[in-house]
Amino acid sequence: METEKINKRGAWGVLFLLFLANLFNFFDRTIPAIIVEPVRKEWSLTDTQLGVISAVFTIVYAIAGIPLGRLADRLSRKKIIGWGLGVWSAFTALNGIAWNYMSFLLIRAGVGIGEASYAPAANSMIGDMFKSEKRARAIGIFMLGLPLGLMLAFFSVGFIIEAFESWRAAFYVAAIPGLILAIIFFFIREPERGGMDTVAHSEGVDKPFRRIMKVKTMWWIILSGLTFNFAAYATNAFMVPMMQRFFHFELLDAALATGVIVGITGLLALTLGGWVADRLHEKFPNGRLAFGTISLLVGSVLVLLALRLDATQGALFIGLYSAGWFLCYNYYTTVYPAVQDVIVPRLRASAMALYFAAMYLLGAAVGPVIVGWISDTIALKHFEGPGSTGSMEFSRGIGLHDALFTVPITVLATALFMFLAMRYFVSDARAMREGRS
Repeated sequence: METEKINKRGAWGVLFLLFLANLFNFFDRTIPAIIVEPVRKEWSLTDTQLGVISAVFTIVYAIAGIPLGRLADRLSRKKIIGWGLGVWSAFTALNGIAWNYMSFLLIRAGVGIGEASYAPAANSMIGDMFKSEKRARAIGIFMLGLPLGLMLAFFSVGFIIEAFESWRAAFYVAAIPGLILAIIFFFIREPERGGMDTVAHSEGVDKPFRRIMKVKTMWWIILSGLTFNFAAYATNAFMVPMMQRFFHFELLDAALATGVIVGITGLLALTLGGWVADRLHEKFPNGRLAFGTISLLVGSVLVLLALRLDATQGALFIGLYSAGWFLCYNYYTTVYPAVQDVIVPRLRASAMALYFAAMYLLGAAVGPVIVGWISDTIALKHFEGPGSTGSMEFSRGIGLHDALFTVPITVLATALFMFLAMRYFVSDARAMREGRS
């Protein structure tokens, strides 16, 4: 496999393509969260079943990511990304022909396999194109695909559904740009592994996952991924229907509001947060992780305050939740570069695959299902209780709103795990540079 050092201009060009692929990644996976209510009513689903849609995608994504991450450490990363992008875009289009709940689940599993190829290979390439002191900014730009993908989905899918009078049309439209970009990736240059690191020579990569888990910082980073993705995927999966049921927004307005909460906030936070994180990293060895810890601590409080508002305060809810989620986005620009700093270049794709597998299987997959089950339980209890209005739809709004109180709790736990990671980061980063990791 041919590799080479990529010049500064070329590195930023490849980073832009990686950003675009990340944008389509999150656009495609967000569509089911927007069409929750029409799908629920068409197939008569519970919130638990809706949570399972997200969980199936996530479980497949996590399991497939481990072998695909190992392949990214051995084979051409650009080809892995190209094929993966093509596969997930094709399955996204197929989602539009789903004829029942089970067929929808199986097709989402196909999307998950395609998308699983992307993150480990992309993060590994970024580590080989940018030096440590610039990685937070590079990863911040790369991760802008997350909020922009969410924004594009939340701001456009509602209009697509209205224009075509069908939720299925959104999947057809989403597949086209991904298929085009997949072809482009086969023609980019593959960066040299370890070309941006000064790392002492180390032995081969036998027993790679055992070597990765000997890095104590990784234990706490993985735990932080579990709790943060619980919160993030619960928010993304249920914010639109919660706004519809509890605050009585129409689908289009609920999607736009959610776009502000999880999209615009991320655009601002990842742009500013990466710059702040790098500046703090230059001045303090633990600067990045300390910044992320404080951000998540304050963010959990703001999200909690937002959820304590009543159904007449929708605008204030959007403002408070947005402020909290703005701070929560600093998780990405502080934890992702930390992984690059404590893991040797030859194992970075594997480390990211292991990290993603754990946080998606035990965090992102669990979050929507648990929140959906809590929602169904509270809704039924409310409907059968003395305060019932006689409307199950009203009780569903109460149930889903109250179930989302799990979000600030898990965000607070994330802050705790990041604080604990700080205890080992400096020594683990030094060991990586000296080839002892």
